[in-house]
Amino acid sequence: MQSHRHTGFTLVELLIVVVILGILAAVAIPQFNNSTEEARASNLQSNLAILRNSLEFYKANHLGVYPGYPVGGGTPTEALAINQLTLSSKADGSTAAVGTAGFDYGPYIRDQIPANPVNGLSTITIVADAATFPAADDATGWIYHPRTGRLRANTTQKAPSGKNYYDF
Repeated sequence: MQSHRHTGFTLVELLIVVVILGILAAVAIPQFNNSTEEARASNLQSNLAILRNSLEFYKANHLGVYPGYPVGGGTPTEALAINQLTLSSKADGSTAAVGTAGFDYGPYIRDQIPANPVNGLSTITIVADAATFPAADDATGWIYHPRTGRLRANTTQKAPSGKNYYDF
């Protein structure tokens, strides 16, 4: 009689492999989560730099006035700020479609205001001229003070470094 030896893995060997894979997953997954948060923080810093540079370029071309104000002065609005950054404009702040003759400045941002990558919003809270800069409340993507050109991310969350995104 011939004896047939069965080859394969024992239950104990399989359990050891599963435990090792579980340990590796437990070590690797938090590192991926942290890298996602770091990428979000980096994206936020890039968007802030783009927006802040756009505000300064606009001011340089528009008689020292930041975007958001109507032609001739008045109360700044979100719609005006967005139009003045994304459309063509004249030195007085009036806007028209990109490429319109006589509107020689802009656009400073192509197509639309970038979203805040932390809360996903691209809307802007406009701070009135005499008002103080408010605390973050996550209601919009950005907080902008047209009189001073100050712009912040409107989020109460913190970066992986522990720094508030609002303070970037």
